Amino acid sequence: MNVKSIQTLVAEAMQEIKTINADEAYEMVDENNCNLIDIRDALELKNTGKVENSVHITRGMLEIYLDPNSVLFQQGILDSNKEMVLFCAGGVRSALAVKALKNMGYNKVSHIEGGFGAMSQSKFKIV
Repeated sequence: MNVKSIQTLVAEAMQEIKTINADEAYEMVDENNCNLIDIRDALELKNTGKVENSVHITRGMLEIYLDPNSVLFQQGILDSNKEMVLFCAGGVRSALAVKALKNMGYNKVSHIEGGFGAMSQSKFKIV
């Protein structure tokens, strides 16, 4: 049995995905050039707060809600023409999630290095 460790999975994903820092993400949000997607679970949001202007989609539901026919696109909550910028608590889940979205066919997708931790130390407003 040759099961990969989480470190190996993340290292492999990092070679294939786009990573941006919190300041770059803030600029993209400020210029209305992206969909900012928080993939943390509900308990994490309850305990640490929500990033203003982010859309919460738990990691387990990401592929379902990012289906082009999902209600989030139909209601205009997400814009398929803008980059999907994902974040989690520290950057591990979002790196794997970006790889999954690339497998779905998304080209404009990235994740924030350091996740919510880095964002909470930047210009982002936590509500």
